[in-house]
Amino acid sequence: MSMNETYQPINCDDYDNLEIACMHHLVLSLQLKDGEMLEAKASDLVLRKNVEYLVVEESGAMRELRLDKIASFSHPQIGTVVVSES
Repeated sequence: MSMNETYQPINCDDYDNLEIACMHHLVLSLQLKDGEMLEAKASDLVLRKNVEYLVVEESGAMRELRLDKIASFSHPQIGTVVVSES
């Protein structure tokens, strides 16, 4: 999966849920579109060169996940969200 692929913005409601997760530093269960599963603390949302990323802390290291590469995320406070494109 090339990071040079054209970015596809996600649905605004899904973005809002990620903003809430970042505000409260929630630990999310994330599934990426390539099948990777991870548990990570939501830290921030950033925009670089017209591509949006979720910044998470996983095992003490910071990692940036392209929003359009996230298939779903969940937390008891926000439920399970299947990410869709806008």
